[in-house]
Amino acid sequence: MLRRLSLVFSAGCVGALANSVAAWVLGRAGITAALGVSIAPALTPGWLYPRIVWGGIWGALFLLPLKGGPATRGIIWSIGPTLVQLFVVFPYKAGKGMMGLELGTLTPLIVVILNIVWGIAAAYYLKATDGR
Repeated sequence: MLRRLSLVFSAGCVGALANSVAAWVLGRAGITAALGVSIAPALTPGWLYPRIVWGGIWGALFLLPLKGGPATRGIIWSIGPTLVQLFVVFPYKAGKGMMGLELGTLTPLIVVILNIVWGIAAAYYLKATDGR
């Protein structure tokens, strides 16, 4: 069980790194700004570290049984962190309004896409390291 826990945690961390790099690329390339979304993070250790740790914690979702391939599992498990980001973190922790709408109308779409990146990257990493 300890091996499985470490695998899902590391898969979540890999997913969070993919998510974070994707968020940085979208911001750096001006894509989020072009969509009217004020998300353009700097790729710094202070921004990256907590995201990777939380991504690893969210990786525990991959302990739950779910049929389907890695992409399907990743997309379904990405719903959890997406809902928390939109309905807890943005309004109550970051003060950016429900669903982060103070950052732009398309913020929820960006969050959904970035968390799908997390889920799919984590699921494929887990499949590559564990065969599941």
